[in-house]
Amino acid sequence: MKTLLDLLPAIAFICAYYFGDIYLATGVLIVSMFVTVAGHWLISRKLHKAHFIGALAALVLGGITLVFRDPDFIKLKPSVVYTLFAAALLGSHLIGDKVLLQRIPQKMLVMPDTVWKRVNLAWAAFFLFCAVLNYYVAHHFDEATWVKLKAFGFSLIMMAFMFAHLPFLSRYLVQEQDGAEKK
Repeated sequence: MKTLLDLLPAIAFICAYYFGDIYLATGVLIVSMFVTVAGHWLISRKLHKAHFIGALAALVLGGITLVFRDPDFIKLKPSVVYTLFAAALLGSHLIGDKVLLQRIPQKMLVMPDTVWKRVNLAWAAFFLFCAVLNYYVAHHFDEATWVKLKAFGFSLIMMAFMFAHLPFLSRYLVQEQDGAEKK
């Protein structure tokens, strides 16, 4: 159910864009982002910061897009959100004793602090790359190409990035034991 909620804004945006235009898609995105936030709240009674940041960015930049009838503002949303994620990851190297990714409960991964720091930096660099890529495509390609990147491209790029980490992270996976201690 949570995965469907996470996919709702992207699916709604794509459908509204292809059956309408960028302005209809922007309005639908704003509403669907807040439906996602509310849905997660109802399911887990938690307000997820990433969802809230995305919804707030959609409201502000989407609202400006609709008021001024200028799609350049909504095209900035992914860059703004990715830059905020990268800043949070980079800032966590300066604040506290653990980097941000290390603070997320990880029952399956046991890694030294230095490895967590490298993984955290890699994700920060990835988000900065996505922010720059979005900005470049939004300003150098047509609107339909940008919509395809936003709808499909970033998901595929993120999956590829995650899969590229698997060989590296697999050595830190916690192995479950079948009831008895191995000697």
